[in-house]
Amino acid sequence: MRHIARSTLIVAVFFGLEKVLGFARHFLVARQFGLSPELDAYNAANNLPDLLFMLISGGALAMAFIPVLTETRQKQGLQASWRVFSSVLNLLFLVTASLSLLIALFAEQLVRSQIGIVPGFSADQQRVVVDLMRLNLIGTLLLSLGGLAVAGLQSNQHFWLPAIALSLYDLGGLIGVVFLAPQEGYRILGSSLPAMGWGVYGLVSGTILGALLYLCVQIPGLLRYRFRWNWGLGLQNPMVLKSLNLMAPRVLTVLFIQLTFVAQDNLASRLAAGSITALAYGWLFFQVPETLIGTALGTVLLPTLAEQAVAQDRRAFSRTLATTLRVVLAIAVPLTALLIVVVRPAVALFNFGEEGENLVVWTARAYFLGLLGHSLQEVAVRAFYARQDARTPLVSAALTSLAFVLLGVLLYRPLGAGGIALANALAFSAQALVLWELLRRTERAEWLIGDTLKRAGIAALLCAAIPWAIFSSGQATFPVAILAGSAGLSFLAALALPEIRILLRL
Repeated sequence: MRHIARSTLIVAVFFGLEKVLGFARHFLVARQFGLSPELDAYNAANNLPDLLFMLISGGALAMAFIPVLTETRQKQGLQASWRVFSSVLNLLFLVTASLSLLIALFAEQLVRSQIGIVPGFSADQQRVVVDLMRLNLIGTLLLSLGGLAVAGLQSNQHFWLPAIALSLYDLGGLIGVVFLAPQEGYRILGSSLPAMGWGVYGLVSGTILGALLYLCVQIPGLLRYRFRWNWGLGLQNPMVLKSLNLMAPRVLTVLFIQLTFVAQDNLASRLAAGSITALAYGWLFFQVPETLIGTALGTVLLPTLAEQAVAQDRRAFSRTLATTLRVVLAIAVPLTALLIVVVRPAVALFNFGEEGENLVVWTARAYFLGLLGHSLQEVAVRAFYARQDARTPLVSAALTSLAFVLLGVLLYRPLGAGGIALANALAFSAQALVLWELLRRTERAEWLIGDTLKRAGIAALLCAAIPWAIFSSGQATFPVAILAGSAGLSFLAALALPEIRILLRL
């Protein structure tokens, strides 16, 4: 199983590259627009297109479809799995296109309704949201096809093209930020770059270009694995029907997950201007470690867990989960403590001003409290889908969404945007706890984590204390934060060495 460690490293590296490009893009966006009503409108306009993408291809296929493709390839051969893939591709593209058209037609009602996206926005802001949402749907169609390609490649244990596709998506977004959005061109080496002056409309145009790159880069991988496209929906094929049966509850699961972001912006639109953007940037900072830990591990583990489940090798299945649990605990707990302390100098680079900086910092810190829960949830959900159990994640997602809304309503007034982020951290951490307990019971497994938790707790104290002591002396600059963070990471690596060795042996 050494390929798991190798693949995880490859995926983590490309995910890291994507986060670097993403940070560069968001850094320039922040410099251009700040915590402005215009940027609030841009961030809010992403909600329904993102929801549609996650429902139809991004979220539904990544977990529900890969186990079926894996089973088909093992039992019937590669070309049989591609026939199933083609049938589902055709069906879901038709659904995506139809729903995109409906959203475009009813965009105004979806935006302005009191239970809609941004009822607290002004009429001018709502108009911008409607325009941007309709443009975003073009990118959604391209991303949907790219999401289907991701599922096909990952089911064949191919990870690097799907991972690099995310970087190309951000590269397209960077082109939008640098060339299409600004009123005046950026100056490099004394020369001024072209600038189209399209504002936030240029940002959306860049994401459309990125979505096209996201799709196109994966086509060579499909050809390498001898993909052949077939006409028809294949509704008589038992494996197609099995895919749809798994994907139906997965669609509802992702709906509940994405509704938390719609509810989040609904609440934030009733707060001070810039609150939605503060949540977007707080989530951006949080997503870097969460992607490198939870998403990278979960992405690579899913095909392996699916193979173990198909082979009914419960011992190997439980051993893989137990090992992953220890690895996530050893890394996520001290990393949370470190990031809570060092995030302020990183946010200061975005030039939000003192008030805006405080808002983003406390929002990011609230999200960081959910790093362990989100990372464990990524793995646990995939474990259930590997066993072709889509109902348990569905029920847990519904309860998590309900918990988030209730907590958000309670916390958003007294704590502002940070309260909404805290509601997210608490709700998803509770979901992770429940899912791992269910896995322990159904697999009759023993999670021997006492020693790991003890070392993780010591590492967390050191990771927080070192940068806090340095910053207390008044040296809270970004270069100093890098040095302090590196010192904290060295303690993390030393105390998590047993788990790191376990990961390398997978």
